[in-house]
Amino acid sequence: MKKILLIALAVLVVAGLITFMVIKQQSGYTKVLTAKVVRQDLTTVVSGTGQIKPKTYANLGATAMGRITHLYVKEGDHVKKGQLVATVENVQQTAQVAGQQAAISAAKTDINSYIAAEKTAEANIEHARADLEQKKLDWDRAQNLYKAGILAKQDYDAKKAAYDTDVATLDQNIAQLNQAKAQTDSARGHLGTQVATLRANKNALELTNAIAPFDGIVTNQPVREGETVVEGIQNTEGSTFMTVADMSVITAEVKVDETDIVNVKIGQPADVTVDAIPGRIFKGHVTLVGDQALLRSTGVATSQSTSGTEEAKDFKVVVTLDKPDDALRPGLSTTAKITTASKANVLALPIQALTIKPPDTPAPGSANVQAATKPASGPAAADQQGVFVVDKDKNGRLRTHFVPVTTGITGATQIEVLSGLKEGDEIVTGPYKTLRGLKENALIKRDTEKPPTPNSTT
Repeated sequence: MKKILLIALAVLVVAGLITFMVIKQQSGYTKVLTAKVVRQDLTTVVSGTGQIKPKTYANLGATAMGRITHLYVKEGDHVKKGQLVATVENVQQTAQVAGQQAAISAAKTDINSYIAAEKTAEANIEHARADLEQKKLDWDRAQNLYKAGILAKQDYDAKKAAYDTDVATLDQNIAQLNQAKAQTDSARGHLGTQVATLRANKNALELTNAIAPFDGIVTNQPVREGETVVEGIQNTEGSTFMTVADMSVITAEVKVDETDIVNVKIGQPADVTVDAIPGRIFKGHVTLVGDQALLRSTGVATSQSTSGTEEAKDFKVVVTLDKPDDALRPGLSTTAKITTASKANVLALPIQALTIKPPDTPAPGSANVQAATKPASGPAAADQQGVFVVDKDKNGRLRTHFVPVTTGITGATQIEVLSGLKEGDEIVTGPYKTLRGLKENALIKRDTEKPPTPNSTT
């Protein structure tokens, strides 16, 4: 029994010594995650959320006050340009049109009678002229006979009186013709006024009808038959019959963060997803980039805001879909992913590997870092962006070496390397806390342990 206890004690002593040596050997190392710098395709994507909107839509508002007598369409119906979609009671307007039409008919009849009077006056003038010509001949003969002494003074005076009467009659008929023409002109003027009044009455009648301005679909109808609507006045909106949208051109109107808007340009491609239609991606392109910043809390443009708040801001971006779909409806929540840059086969490293090194931090053992971290004077001094590259010392141990890098476009998890690294370089990528506290020339050890996978009971 004593022998067994001695053997067990010896085993425990050996195990303790081994554990102590392992702990001592690893006490100077830092476990890190590493990755290789590789070539791959990178795409920079800017995301924005918003809603589906038709490019063209119109709110059909009331242009006359009254009770709705007919709604010829309902929400979701397709309408054609010029189609009658709603009417307001129009008894008074219809009566005014009918009365004015009757007045115009009467005026036209009066004009016709005045024209007939003109023709009668013209006929009377012709008759008077013929009579006058006959009386002129009789008067001329009477003068000659009277001078010759063969015509009595009584007959001479009668011929002269007959001639003077016909002259007066002709003048009277001419005056009657002028009067008839004046009456005709006056009647025509009154007819023009009545026609203008009829046009105004017809317009008032047309204002009781709501007409579709273009081919589209009824997307909103907030009123019902029998309700009373009013037209808008200054600074006050009127009643709305319905909203008609042209769904042949559909857009996604989204808001993009102010830090990303500088990279968004007109014409850039975008992938649009709709929450109500999962699994589908609609292709589109940017057609409008807003110039006004919008306050995120209120959506009001900063130029219209009276407060001096420094809250986050967004910019409106409109993406026009290349192929509209009948399943899309105005107001559906949507997300647009806009491709602002794309490069193929470029050096890339994980974004989390980037770290910042102050310019005055000493970096012994690295000529490159020492040169790059010499104290700078004036405002030109700036932090250095770089990564920790994994190197081996003369004893084969892994050590870190800070290398400044210049970066390009950013992908979802990778960022382009323009200078400082080459393909195949091994770099430290984490963990985050370890990377932020990592020192130059530090001893490291690759962390090969896989993170725990949650099981079904976790």
